[in-house]
Amino acid sequence: MSITEAFVKTLTNPSIVSAITSTIFIILLGFYLRKKNIFSEQFGKNLAKVTLTVAIPALALNSFMAPIDSKTLSEGIGVLVWGFLIIIILMFAAPLLYARINKDQREVMGILTTFGSTTFFGIPIVGAVLGPKGIMYSSIFNIGYRVFLYSYAYIKMSGLKMEMKNIKKMFLNPIVIATFLGLFLWLVQAYAPQVTVPTFVKGVVDAKVGMHSVAFFRIDQTALWIWTPLNYLAQLASPLAWLSIGVTLGSISFGQAASSKISWYYGFNKVILVPLFTLVAAGALSAMGVLPLSFVAIATMVIMMATPTATVASAYAISFNRDAILASNASLVSTVLAVIMMPIWIAILQVINSVGLLK
Repeated sequence: MSITEAFVKTLTNPSIVSAITSTIFIILLGFYLRKKNIFSEQFGKNLAKVTLTVAIPALALNSFMAPIDSKTLSEGIGVLVWGFLIIIILMFAAPLLYARINKDQREVMGILTTFGSTTFFGIPIVGAVLGPKGIMYSSIFNIGYRVFLYSYAYIKMSGLKMEMKNIKKMFLNPIVIATFLGLFLWLVQAYAPQVTVPTFVKGVVDAKVGMHSVAFFRIDQTALWIWTPLNYLAQLASPLAWLSIGVTLGSISFGQAASSKISWYYGFNKVILVPLFTLVAAGALSAMGVLPLSFVAIATMVIMMATPTATVASAYAISFNRDAILASNASLVSTVLAVIMMPIWIAILQVINSVGLLK
């Protein structure tokens, strides 16, 4: 299949197109509702809190309610390794992109380039485009991200030593708890007490074709009365996150941010250069057999790294007075660029997959 044919196939795929348009339309809806003062700025923040404390934890936990096999386990380990490796590489490489500005700004921009909004912006899009397996990989990928966000980023931005409150944030965050709980259950399911449940043909109502055994805690099979409400909450993650992003964009003046050349340069690095490096490096290592990963795993990581500034990283800059205005401007510009670039990245990834460059 030629690149042109693959591109046409991608843009005519209803699932891909609907995932892209859903993201854009709901963000624009949030923007419109904020500009009309139907949603207040505080309401947008409340939406974000609900998303981060309820919807995304449910999404993360549910994604691990799946059978385990050697290939998925191997890829999960590969994604975990990449989650740590890419952050470590960027911690050293990102500041070099800003060699022409002063040391303090260079350090701040390096942190902002390294840490994106992978949880709030990335996971909902991964879920919409790549499905449950993508959500699982994104949750595993985020383990390394969160370890460094609440340790390295905090220390660098504050100039202080690591504090207990940030260690608590690292491990008592609802998303982290749901991720580690889900990962643990997923890994030990073969060794847990088993129960026999009916086997149904996927997509066919009440078409039972036999029986099979699963771990007793596979609530998607053994306790639908728990799974169903969690699933409803998980399905809220994407629309709530996208609405909140739109409200945030509608609450800030773009004029001031747009006048900052450094912010535009940062936005290019954050949503174009960093994910491009992730794609090339992960694809090359996979092709060489060093860290073999599937298309879903690599696409998950690229989407996660194509996200705008992490909210926590921006909060550090503001809280510790580390070029707060520059950080705010960079955050806004990168968010606008991410909204524009994310559909393009999704299309590029699908084209690469269609022509067989990623297996």
